[in-house]
Amino acid sequence: MRWIWIDKFIEFNSGKSAVALKNVTLAEEHLHDHFPGFPVMPECLMIEGMAQTAGILVGEARNFDEKVILAKIKKAAFFDFVRPGDTITLHAEIESISEEAASTVGRIMRGDDLIAEISLMFSHIDNNLAGKEFPEENFVFTDMFNSLLTGFIGDKASSEQST
Repeated sequence: MRWIWIDKFIEFNSGKSAVALKNVTLAEEHLHDHFPGFPVMPECLMIEGMAQTAGILVGEARNFDEKVILAKIKKAAFFDFVRPGDTITLHAEIESISEEAASTVGRIMRGDDLIAEISLMFSHIDNNLAGKEFPEENFVFTDMFNSLLTGFIGDKASSEQST
């Protein structure tokens, strides 16, 4: 099973930047254990949300031709908690991209408050692991991930037609 840690894209500038939205609710089971009596979104899941936001941005920049995987967390600095009822935005930018890899920088915001700064490295494994064989199908960008981007494009087209 795949876990999606973002709810939708609210901005997407191909090859440059993306902004995703995440609504944190007490209905998310992991919050009941982290921490009892003071539920907060675990920092590792915020990193995963940023990896999903930035990873889709990187994959789309190269037409989803490569299998893009998180290779390294270069930086993850957290400045505040995220609690049930909070809405956070994940802002990702491509710093550099090549045939083998990509580097991204990002920040997580709650309104005007900076929650985290996260810099990630991604590997394009088809072009980077000589001698290794991977399935032909793109097991990274599944229909679940594609629906996030398709939903954004559909929402954007609908709002442009109504104006």
